[in-house]
Amino acid sequence: MNESVEQTQSQPQSSKKGANTLLIVLLIIVIGILIGGGVYYLMDKKNVENTDTYQAVFLQNGQVYFGKMDKQKDGVHLMDVYYLQANQQLQSAGEEGEAAAEKQQAQPELSLVKLGNELHGPEDEMVINKEHILFYENLKSDSGVVEAIKQEKNK
Repeated sequence: MNESVEQTQSQPQSSKKGANTLLIVLLIIVIGILIGGGVYYLMDKKNVENTDTYQAVFLQNGQVYFGKMDKQKDGVHLMDVYYLQANQQLQSAGEEGEAAAEKQQAQPELSLVKLGNELHGPEDEMVINKEHILFYENLKSDSGVVEAIKQEKNK
């Protein structure tokens, strides 16, 4: 009879232990998800909303814009915007032969253009649909584009 009393008393204790273990496991999973989500959020904010750093934004149509990004609900807000423009040099009428062929094969000269000076007079900011962005890169403070932007601002 003593054995049957011991068995009935041990069953509730083992089910409590199982419930406590399950609760601890669930609590660890929830904490892990919260920490992971927080880290993802902070990393995403660091990469996109660093308004001290210029980014290069590569679009599906092949255009690249440079500026300072701010993530929004439906797109990316790009401020202090620049883009590259290819300038074709005209060939002189008197050039002949090999020199003329070399000039025709030469790369076009690229210049950095500040958004806002175009004929249609846009403001110096853009909102770009996320679906049209292939990728973006943070630019180093000593990159050629950032140096050109600094020179343009000092004029």
